[in-house]
Amino acid sequence: MKNKIYSRLNFHKHTFCIWNEVLPAEIKDLKISYTSQSGSQYIFTPIGIYRISNHWGRVADCHWRLMPLAEFKNQNITVAFANWTDFYSNDDSSKLFYIKMDFDTKDVNFYHKQTLENQKTTILRNAKETARAIRTIKQVLNETDWAKHLKYDDLDALRKEIINELITTEKTFLEIKKQYLT
Repeated sequence: MKNKIYSRLNFHKHTFCIWNEVLPAEIKDLKISYTSQSGSQYIFTPIGIYRISNHWGRVADCHWRLMPLAEFKNQNITVAFANWTDFYSNDDSSKLFYIKMDFDTKDVNFYHKQTLENQKTTILRNAKETARAIRTIKQVLNETDWAKHLKYDDLDALRKEIINELITTEKTFLEIKKQYLT
């Protein structure tokens, strides 16, 4: 399957992208190419695009995630860069996303299927299913009520097992929990 080529003409139409925050000094000598109705500013370059904005995540019909240099708070103006090759097609109904969990940092996030290295063991979901699975994973990570009637010796080990199943199978949270009932 050939990847679509993105440019200044189409990057904003139904795309998924992970933007990397950069220091404002990186754009100090560059001229703004475009300002959107919402006030976001863009600087186009031959290899990619800078975005100066105070909102990330769901942007019109796009999913644009920011990889911040430090703690990020929406509504703060942030400068970020993405290569043209970092944009992927996106729509809400296609199974385009997979979930990755970093148990050391307790960070869970989603990525586009075109960034996958091993597609055989990965479950792909549409945007809504992905968001639901991530909410459930965060609940498993941060709450304890869900484990009240389950049989286990080590809550952290149970969390890891359940999260791995949520990521690698299409089982519901309820189906997974039933395996651990007393």
